[in-house]
Amino acid sequence: MKTLFTTLICLPILAVAIIPMKEFKPSENHVVKLQLSSPAFSAGGMIPEKYSCKGQNINPPLTIEGIPDNATSLAIIVEDPDAPKGIVTHWVAWDMPPHGNIMENNTSGTQGQNERKGNGYMGPCPPSGTHRYFFKVFALNRNVDLPLGSDRKALET
Repeated sequence: MKTLFTTLICLPILAVAIIPMKEFKPSENHVVKLQLSSPAFSAGGMIPEKYSCKGQNINPPLTIEGIPDNATSLAIIVEDPDAPKGIVTHWVAWDMPPHGNIMENNTSGTQGQNERKGNGYMGPCPPSGTHRYFFKVFALNRNVDLPLGSDRKALET
């Protein structure tokens, strides 16, 4: 029997692709809806312990549908909005290949700084209760070119 970690995942979370870049004119950018899912758990379901701090602490596999043909990279942000001190960032990565799958334990692209100041995925580990985890994936029309270890704020700017 699978052991489940007491966390709640919300998928699909974000329906955004082709992020406007500062040097492009707004009319050149297009927003399309992406479909995000995981073969490891269902939308609104529990994240298996394997992907938490009590397990292997590796990212779950993700499937992304609807990536535009002109996307050159993907970016991902995983957050916990239910943390006692506000939103906690669990994973920030960019310049990932624009394929339809993010494999389990993925380290492609450039890994950004999570809430604990480490680079890469930080699995769910709520101090108490049930938390929701939002996985946001962005298809980009160019590489981001931020250095390893940049934080979420740098990616969003």
